Amino acid sequence: MSLAAGSRARHGVPMLRVLAVDDEAPALSELSYLLREDARVEHVATAPDGVKALQDMVQMIGAGERLDGVFLDIRMSGLNGLDLARLIGGFPAPPKLVFVTAHDDCAVQAFELEAVDYLLKPVRPERLAEAVRRLSTAIAAPADEGGGEKDVIPVELGGRTRFIPQQAVWYAEAQGDYVRLHTADGGFLVRMSLSALERRWAGSGFIRAHRSTLVNARHVSELRFDAGRALLKVAAVTLPVSRRHTRQVREQLVHQFRGPAEGRP
Repeated sequence: MSLAAGSRARHGVPMLRVLAVDDEAPALSELSYLLREDARVEHVATAPDGVKALQDMVQMIGAGERLDGVFLDIRMSGLNGLDLARLIGGFPAPPKLVFVTAHDDCAVQAFELEAVDYLLKPVRPERLAEAVRRLSTAIAAPADEGGGEKDVIPVELGGRTRFIPQQAVWYAEAQGDYVRLHTADGGFLVRMSLSALERRWAGSGFIRAHRSTLVNARHVSELRFDAGRALLKVAAVTLPVSRRHTRQVREQLVHQFRGPAEGRP
C-alpha cells in the first residue's frame, strides 16, 4: 500500500482518506494522481487488486486508521469489485464506495450496493471531482437521512453529466433494468433498479405506490378512489396505486401532511 504524504485541512473540515483499487497499473496510477490533485483529499492509498485491497483495509481498521472511501474497478482478476464491495459492506463502519470502470452494465448492482457514484473510464477530471464532492456530502450527512434532501442522481447525456436533485423528481418509474426520473424538465433514464433507488431515498418522503412506481409525496396533490382503485395525482399526472400498496400509501400521506400527532393516540 502506498500513501500520499501531507496533511491538509479546508475550512477546518477533515480531508478525505481514500483507497484506489485497480488491477491495471496505468489506470491505477492515473486515478491516484487525479485524487491526490484534489484539495479535498488528504491521503490516497493504492492496491493492485481486490485481495490486496481487502488485506490492506483489514490492517488499517486494526490499526485504527480512518478510511472514508474506496474508488474501485469492477472487473479485476481474483476478487472483482462487486464481490469486494459486498465484503466491505460487512465491516462495522464501511467506507463509502465509488466504482470506476470501463463497463456500464454493472450500474444496477453498484447502486444496489449503495455506491455513492459510478464513473466510466476514461475518467474525466471534472467528473472525478464531482464524485469526490458526492463522497464528501455522503460522509457529512447523518446516517439516518437515507440520502438526504440534497442527494442527486447523475445522468449522462451525450457526453455530459446532468445532476438531478432528489426533490426535483415527481416520481420514478421502473423500465426494465432502468429507472425513468420524471421531473418538470422531462424524463431522465438512469441505469439502476427501482428497489435500489427506494432504499437510497428511504425516509426522504418517497412512497412506493406500485411495483413499478416510486412517488415523491411532496408533489402529490390528490388521493382519490375510482371504482375501488386508489389514484394519486402527481403534478399533472394521475398514477394508479396497487391494491397491495394502498394502505401504506394512505398512511404515509397522512403522516406526511399531518406531521407528528401531538396528544393524539
